[in-house]
Amino acid sequence: MIGRGRAPRERVVLAERVGARMVRTRVEVQQQTAFGDAMVRALMRAQLLLAMRLAAGTALSLCALPLLMLAFPVLTEAAVLGIKLPWLVLGVGVYPALYIVGRRYIRQAERIEAEFAELADE
Repeated sequence: MIGRGRAPRERVVLAERVGARMVRTRVEVQQQTAFGDAMVRALMRAQLLLAMRLAAGTALSLCALPLLMLAFPVLTEAAVLGIKLPWLVLGVGVYPALYIVGRRYIRQAERIEAEFAELADE
């Protein structure tokens, strides 16, 4: 639409930063300065904590299955289509849960990375 007599778009800035030092975080990350190193460490720490939380929740859930079977012996005798319930849960039911945990980790890790990239672009 520029060719039809309209002026090209212009970026309007309402206020400039006065007295504040513009931090060039992307350059600092690339040049591995102390500030950039701290930012990368914070990113890695956030992703590690996310992984540890999800791994702990998954481990607790998986460890709770045998305890649940011990607490309720009726569950160990129940059968679905001729297959005992504990075998069905451990052989089939665990994998969709692990897939969901993996998808959740990827989605949240990417969100953390996107926030880091947004912060680095400022």
